[in-house]
Amino acid sequence: MNYIEFRNHFIDNACFNIHQVYDWQVGFDRNNLTRWQKKNLLLKLRQGYYVFPEYLGKRDYVYYFANKLYQPSYISLHTALSFYGIIPEAVVQISSISTLKTATFINAFGEFSYKSIKKDLFFGYDLINMDAGRTIAFAKPEKAIIDLLYHYDFYKNEQEIAELRFDEDFLVHNIKTALLEEYASRFKNKSLETKVKMLIKLYKL
Repeated sequence: MNYIEFRNHFIDNACFNIHQVYDWQVGFDRNNLTRWQKKNLLLKLRQGYYVFPEYLGKRDYVYYFANKLYQPSYISLHTALSFYGIIPEAVVQISSISTLKTATFINAFGEFSYKSIKKDLFFGYDLINMDAGRTIAFAKPEKAIIDLLYHYDFYKNEQEIAELRFDEDFLVHNIKTALLEEYASRFKNKSLETKVKMLIKLYKL
């Protein structure tokens, strides 16, 4: 197999998996992938998923890869909160929500973490357009907050919620209180609803 031919076929995919390779060439020798990785011509994202090293310099693609590595999933939790400027910290780990079991993958692009959620709670995200007609599934700000309060038990009182250091200006001017409450009610979780009420009271939303 000629690497140039392979590269020309898959470079525009951004990332691809082994099933796509076999769909292209049924008799493809998988050992080629190992050889090309050793020569740094190809990077492994997780078992069966690959990308070309040129994409290391394209920052937004970490979000796109997060969606593709584990499907279905959408960016949420600390990653989304940092993206919107709701929390002050820069986040290294890429955090997502998925209907699959909880998982973590580490590769050249960073650490990709996935929290599991029931299928009927997999909602509250937008498809953000990027280049080449691609989209990224990204939690709405309200859903990112709900996902965080639901998955992390230690935010149980106003003081602990205050320690999250949410940006008050963003919450007051951008968070839709009714949507926040609606999302919380769909979880049918009393503890979560209590946390949301404390958050609304704390920031006078």
